[in-house]
Amino acid sequence: MHNDDDSVESRVVGFTKVRSQLKKASNTESMGYSSKAQNSSEINTAEDMHNNSGAQNGNNLLDGVTDNTEELTVRPSKLDEIIGRDNQKKKIRMMIKSAQKRGNTVDHVLFYGPPGLGKTTFAIAIANEMGSSLHVTSGPAILRQADLATILTNLKKNDVLFIDEIHRLSRSVEEVLYPAMEDMKLDIVLGKGVSANSIRIDLQPFTLIGATTRIGLISSPLRDRFGLIQRLDFFDNESLVQILDRASGIWGMSLEPKAVEEIASRSRGTARVALRLLRRIRDYVDSEDNNLVGKDNAKIGDLSAKKARYQGKNRRMYEEFLITYEMVIDALNLLEVDRLGLEDIDHRIILTMYNNFCGGPVGLSTLSAAIGEDVGAISDVNEPFLMRAGLIKRTSRGRVLTEKGIAYAQEINDKIL
Repeated sequence: MHNDDDSVESRVVGFTKVRSQLKKASNTESMGYSSKAQNSSEINTAEDMHNNSGAQNGNNLLDGVTDNTEELTVRPSKLDEIIGRDNQKKKIRMMIKSAQKRGNTVDHVLFYGPPGLGKTTFAIAIANEMGSSLHVTSGPAILRQADLATILTNLKKNDVLFIDEIHRLSRSVEEVLYPAMEDMKLDIVLGKGVSANSIRIDLQPFTLIGATTRIGLISSPLRDRFGLIQRLDFFDNESLVQILDRASGIWGMSLEPKAVEEIASRSRGTARVALRLLRRIRDYVDSEDNNLVGKDNAKIGDLSAKKARYQGKNRRMYEEFLITYEMVIDALNLLEVDRLGLEDIDHRIILTMYNNFCGGPVGLSTLSAAIGEDVGAISDVNEPFLMRAGLIKRTSRGRVLTEKGIAYAQEINDKIL
């Protein structure tokens, strides 16, 4: 467990380890100029980079994960706490138990799938099941080979390194990972041309967990080095209801079963979206004190006395009150989230295709210009869900509304008119 200061200090220690081993290697070399000075220059450059970039690479976040705050405790910390994903949990338990029985480290794992489906949660749970420290970083944060070298040399035996958005690692950084994942070795090349010197450093055995939303962008050599590759698909409504029930219990919220089911049905099959909507409903309830209803269905007009009762008790002020289906509908309407989980931008896409382009076909760049939204946002965020909902389809000529999409566009138009 490390705080931010300890993390920075530990990375400096990691650099010191590299410097020490490089100096030992350089003393055995007989070169025409001072390789020791060159080695020192390489390490100092890496140290300067980390002094400027702060503590974002390789932070040990296990303390933050287990922090007893109501927001963070919603995230499961053990495999048993993860709702659904039975097949994935069974495979991971098998790997952990087998590795522990043999006294080995758990093989590397890659999770892929749309955002908000639990890839980071699995990394946290695996580290806790192993009883290991978790070091968290991301692909875009590892800019150079020296960044990754610092993180790897700072790992202790059986530690877990989690790299989010691993597909965004540069090819030069990926090449450093290859021997590290296979042989627990770190290859560093110092110098250029005829004066180049290659140093191999032993690493402590570790487990790498990668997460990506675009597995097709991961190179084959890196992908093939993972011992287990798992796809995380969208949640069904039953699982989302259980996730919402668990979160509402932690946050001290009491909702009607019908209200929970309504939130789940509008969550796009994504746990992150469901929890976001639940937070906003909590905000709506907090801001609408006079609308709270007691569990005995008695309307509460003035909550000042109730607030005083719960002051200092670490419980939500509305813990004993029931959030009704009608209140949830009002909050979701305020958030502009409809019965399919579509938001304002989704409505604009459907209406623009229907009203301006007669249902299509229409090119993505044309659609982007028509609604004033980024092409990448439409293709990566909105379009996949609209296609999964059966509202639009792709053709060789462009995007086209389906019969269901046309009917839905007409329904939206009728509401507007």
